[in-house]
Amino acid sequence: MLRVGLSGGIGSGKSTVARGLVARGAVLIDSDVIAREVVASGTPGLDQVVKRFGEDILGPDGTLDRPALGRVIFGDDEARAALNAIVHPLVLTETLEQMAAAPADSVVVHDIPLLVELGRSVDYHLVVIVAASEETRLQRLIHDRGMSEDDARARIGAQAGDDRRRAAADVWLLNEGSVEDLSNRVDSLWDNRIQPFNVNLTAKRPVRRPAQITLEAPDPSWPTTAARLLGRIVSQLANAGLGDTVIGADHVGSTSVPGLLAKPVIDLQLRIQQLESASSEVFENALLAAGFVPSRGRRDANGHNIDTIHPWAPEPTAWVKLNFGNADPGRVTHLHVRQGDSAGAQTCLLFRDWLRANPSESAAYAQMKTEMAQSFPGGDEASRGDYPEAKEPWIADALLRARDWAAKTEWTMPRGTLRS
Repeated sequence: MLRVGLSGGIGSGKSTVARGLVARGAVLIDSDVIAREVVASGTPGLDQVVKRFGEDILGPDGTLDRPALGRVIFGDDEARAALNAIVHPLVLTETLEQMAAAPADSVVVHDIPLLVELGRSVDYHLVVIVAASEETRLQRLIHDRGMSEDDARARIGAQAGDDRRRAAADVWLLNEGSVEDLSNRVDSLWDNRIQPFNVNLTAKRPVRRPAQITLEAPDPSWPTTAARLLGRIVSQLANAGLGDTVIGADHVGSTSVPGLLAKPVIDLQLRIQQLESASSEVFENALLAAGFVPSRGRRDANGHNIDTIHPWAPEPTAWVKLNFGNADPGRVTHLHVRQGDSAGAQTCLLFRDWLRANPSESAAYAQMKTEMAQSFPGGDEASRGDYPEAKEPWIADALLRARDWAAKTEWTMPRGTLRS
């Protein structure tokens, strides 16, 4: 199933978006509803809350007085952390049970207000953040919910800011206009992103770049997008018990070099202990949970994809890998899975770091790419591969210069799980 995390600051209109997605066929799991249920009258959860905060947070009928509890915890980080320690595990257990009960081919939308604060963006195939300015949200809380200005500001201030939300967002859904405008945005999101993503995921079909070559100006969001996707991949592998197999996860390719124009494709590299483990069902299912499915490419007799073989490592096995692609139609993402100590893994990182360290070489690469895109623009399946093939002679010579640079600077392959 496609798992969509839905969040946004208080007063952003997140609940309206949730209702719109349900109307289009999504299965909704509402954390606010669950959070109320786990501390309902007679539950162990309410008993724990009363034990921690006292009976003053109960109403005359013995149920939880939420405004009273709110006054206790808002503005008090320690008290809020104590409440979260009680409620969040209970909410998580119920959430997982509801998610497991959803049909296998459904779109599950998890409405979770604290998605960003809890670092939960790695749990979903797609994160949708509903956004509105602080002033807009403040006015909504005062006029629509009857809050005092001080209370509204306190609640807004207790949540993550827009910078953290943007870093977590695959979709930034702006809600500054009318309800009709928001409804149209939700319909477009469903038709053009969510539903096609679900279809691709179910069919295990990666999104391919257009056959027509286009080069885009540098986008400052590329590194953030790469980091979010790498975090998702590493987290899902860890959930599958494969965390120890990961040596490194890297943002590579042209989008990883500041100031370099690039095709609208995010390239990622996953370095693992043994490439054979990437062919296992457990590994593939973990990547499926992150939104990635096996993709095509040149293959050797063992079914591996293979990079261009270079003379300093003439053995073909040094260049084998497995290719995966994201099923999300909102962006083309290629994931290259390589054995951690292979020539292919090392060369990929060396080329990136050399370009970063040598602006003149990066500029020459950009010029060459521009010329090749004009001469070999592609446009159909027969000519799709002309552009990358035309670049190979320049890259082969450039890698020799990069190897000289590596020797002079004593460059070594970066270590660590996430490298951007």
